[in-house]
Amino acid sequence: NMEITVAKTAGFCFGVKRAVEKVYDQIATGKKQIYTYGPIIHNEEVVQDLEEKGVQVINSKEELEALKEGVVVIRSHGVGREIYELLERQGLELVDATCPFVKKIHKIVREQCEAGRRVIIVGNEHHPEVEGIKGWGNEYTLAVESLEEFENLALRPDEKLCIVAQTTFNYNKFQDLVEKISKTYYDILVLNTICNATQERQVEARQIASQVDVMIVIGGRNSSNTQKSELSFEQMFEESSFKRLRTGEAVTGQVIGVKEDEIILSIAGSKSEGIITRSEFTNEPGVDLRTKVQVGDELEAKVLK
Repeated sequence: NMEITVAKTAGFCFGVKRAVEKVYDQIATGKKQIYTYGPIIHNEEVVQDLEEKGVQVINSKEELEALKEGVVVIRSHGVGREIYELLERQGLELVDATCPFVKKIHKIVREQCEAGRRVIIVGNEHHPEVEGIKGWGNEYTLAVESLEEFENLALRPDEKLCIVAQTTFNYNKFQDLVEKISKTYYDILVLNTICNATQERQVEARQIASQVDVMIVIGGRNSSNTQKSELSFEQMFEESSFKRLRTGEAVTGQVIGVKEDEIILSIAGSKSEGIITRSEFTNEPGVDLRTKVQVGDELEAKVLK
């Protein structure tokens, strides 16, 4: 018999779910023509359903400039400040569905640029989220996806840098890139802005990939999350020659993520990742694990399953 495992983190993340719900809420009012600035989600079925309900997609600033009235929904990817200014000039009603995690990056980029740091965004410069993040910086704000791209930048050795990440960027790849950059630049502020939901999906993707024969990714081909999940699976299968963990085995790992009630651990020598829950880590009821460990700490653990 075929056994099917469905990931616990399958489905829309918080930010995308919130954005989609905001569009359906606007449809329910029935007041004005509704537009989304770019497809609200990388899911053809949802976009088609919204189109059938009268929602139109605006794909460029020029199309936006041509609008005289209506409601414009900003999707979870967010946009640069010039789009907000344009919406205000046009007198269009704005519904801002930018993911709060992305909004936080916008604030960081604006503040760090004002403080005199050059902001480097680790991510795909052609992705709408990164384009929006750059829109809160200045002419010196840049995006890179690899060490090679970074080394090709015309930077001064004494420049003050601030490094942020696209929320869906691969965590391990981000850490590796930052580690190498830090060896060259001394005045560097690194802020890990990868979304927890992304990190959890990538960790679970690798865990499941180590236990099954075939993986199926359901999602839009243009979705960064879908592509990163697929990459996690491919890496896991390619790394099958690494050490396999056994139940009861004692291991050492590095903390790569901490939430209030769980710790995400990268296991040394196995290319595997695991989760330590609050009850497994401590007997203190209700303790916030973020006050106990930090990203980069090394922990000893035992494999439970």
